[in-house]
Parts: sequence; structure tokens; C-alpha cells
Amino acid sequence: MKNHDSASASSSEPLLDLAALRADTPGCEAVIHFNNAGAGLMPRPVLQVMLDHLRLEAAIGGYEASAARAAEVADFHASIAELLGARPGNIAFAGSATHAYTKALSAIDFRPGDVILTTRNDFVSNQIAFLALRKRHGVIIVHAPDHPDGSGVDVDAMAGLMRTHRPRLVAATHVPTNSGLVQPVAEIGRHCRELDLLYLVDACQSVGQYPIDVEEIGCDLLTATCRKFLRGPRGSGFLYVSDRVLEAGYEPLHIDMHGARWIAPGYYRPVDTAARFEEWEFPYATVLGCAAAVRYALRVGVAPVARRTPTLAARLREQLAAVPGVRTLDRGAAPAALVTFAIEGWEAGPFKAAMDMRGINSALSYREFAQFDFADKEVEWCLRLSPHYYNTEDEIDTVAGAVAELARNAR
Repeated sequence: MKNHDSASASSSEPLLDLAALRADTPGCEAVIHFNNAGAGLMPRPVLQVMLDHLRLEAAIGGYEASAARAAEVADFHASIAELLGARPGNIAFAGSATHAYTKALSAIDFRPGDVILTTRNDFVSNQIAFLALRKRHGVIIVHAPDHPDGSGVDVDAMAGLMRTHRPRLVAATHVPTNSGLVQPVAEIGRHCRELDLLYLVDACQSVGQYPIDVEEIGCDLLTATCRKFLRGPRGSGFLYVSDRVLEAGYEPLHIDMHGARWIAPGYYRPVDTAARFEEWEFPYATVLGCAAAVRYALRVGVAPVARRTPTLAARLREQLAAVPGVRTLDRGAAPAALVTFAIEGWEAGPFKAAMDMRGINSALSYREFAQFDFADKEVEWCLRLSPHYYNTEDEIDTVAGAVAELARNAR
């Protein structure tokens, strides 16, 4: 696709045609959608493939429809693998990123005293899962400190904790949901490989926004959703499982007839691929929609998206920072397209409602989503705005103007 507004792009990079992208996105006609970190607007090809499959199910039957679309269904695994630099056999479909994450955790035989080494900015559901494992299995949770410069976790300190504790699992969230911080997951991965430690990465907010290469990151397991920056349907996600994890025999706690074969009355054998982390039943229209969304993202090009989306966010963040009564909260040298801010004189619900009234989609984050981070920033809540590549500079300016107006009204 060609671009008519990115003159700074090098001639060797694919370019974006914003008019075509927006024409492909029906939601652009109704709202200013700055909640892509929640769920991106689906493009028409994704919507169409899902509708077509539902009609086919109604016409010939659900089992028959999935059999008729077997090649397209298999493209889910192939397309995700292409996106991540993996093999289709390394990919498992999941009902959400959290579903994928808990499946991965369930495959680890935690024992009392085992250490989970993570960061202070891991996603809230991951933090809760670690606490649940502590409650049930007696694991020890160790949080690596943040670097004083605000760049995320202090990797050197985390590496020291790896050597001291020899954790059963190292876990990190690439881009936390509560801010635009980008964690140095590849640097963490290098230390994990050197020490032969199991490494799990939550890439929920970075897949579809940045190029993701699982070999470069050095992770054993990686989870993400399809509904956010990949612009796929809700109720979908995936798990990447490395060859070394598969070969070591890791399998989920609850495995079914899709993930294993019942080879004798008292025995079963897991399948060789990441399918052992899937269940037999699939929402096939959703699976096909995810494959279409990933193919759409690959056609658009991850490189130009990775250039444009954070640039839009930086424009918005700069304008918000100039508004009296507004405090932007994102840290790090190059934040992602999650723009968070606190505003004086407003409560959370009424402020979001005021944004909704102006046709601007946004999301609220609360202290309970980020106990460490929000305590450091001394906020109880913030508003999150997350533009994507199909948003425009004019929309950025409109949203910043709306926040400025609401800030004035509060004084």
C-alpha cells in the first residue's frame, strides 16, 4: 500500500495509503478510535471473511463448513508464524492472550520455593496469576527493580537476580497495558539464554505495532491477542511455543483429544506441535478472521506501521503535555502508541463519559491495574489514548483539543 503523507520514509520502505486504509475501516466514519490498545477497528476483509463463514455454517453445518475451509483455517498458524519468524507448528490458537498465558503457566511443574522472576510492570492478570501460583504452589515472586532513567526494568539488576535465584521462570511484558513503556525484552532474553532459563513474554500490546522476532527476543513462550494492534476479532489470541519447550515435553495441565492421542487405556501421548496447547473446539469464524487480520497487517507492512503509530502517539503526547492541568505519565526514551495522562479536577467516569460524548474512544486505567507503576506516579487512575496507523494527524489535534477544553472546564 502506498503512502501520501510519510515523506520522511526512506525509498526502500513500503509506504501507507491512508485514504485506502481508512476506506477499509468502516469505524473511521463513526468515531475517532483511540482505543486500539483495547481493540482495534476491524478492516472490511476481516469482517467479510467472518460473515462469510457464519453464513456457510448456517447453510451446510458447522463441521462441514470448517472442513470446507480447512486450508484457510490452517493459515491462522502459518500467518502468525510468518509474523513472528517461527514455524506453524510453534503456534497455538487461544481464546485470549490471558488464556494463552495461563495455558503456558500450567505447563510448568512449579514446586514450593521455585522462583518466578518478573518486572514491576508486568500485566495485571499476569501478576495475579503469579500470586495465585504462590497461594497454591508456594512459589516465590521476585520483582526486578526499574532502571533509574525510566527506561523500564534494570536489565543488569535482573540478570544478577537470575544468577542469584536461578528462577524456574523469567517473565516480562513487552509493553504494559497501563502506559507506553517499552521493556527491553530482547536484552532480558539474552541473559535467559546464557543461563538456560525458561522465558515467557507477554507481547499483547506490541504484536501488530512493532516487528516481533521470537528468535531475536530469545523467548521460550510468547503470548498475544489478535484484537488489539492486529485489528482482529475479540475472543482470540495465540501462544508461541519454542522447539526446545516442545522437545522437553512441556504440556498444559489440562490437555484434550486435540492436543494428545489416547494410545492405550492407561496412556496418552501429546502431539508433537504447539497444538497440544489447544482444545478440540474452535470458534472457526474467529480463527479465519484472525488469519485475515494477520495477512492484512503483513500486506500493510509492519515496518511502516512501527514507524507511523508511535509517531502519532508522540504528537499527541507532546500536545497533551502542554495543557495546563494535564500530566502525561509515559516513560522511556521511545514510548509505544499508548498515551496515558492524569487530569486535574475530574473523576474517572465523568471524564471518560465526556470524551465519549465527543465521539472519541478511549480507555481508563486504575491503580489496581498497575500497583507498582501507579504508586510511583502517585495516581489513582489515568486515561489511555492509543492511536494506530489508520488514524490521522487531524484526529490527533482534535483529541488534544478536546482534552484541553475539558481541562479548562475543570478550572
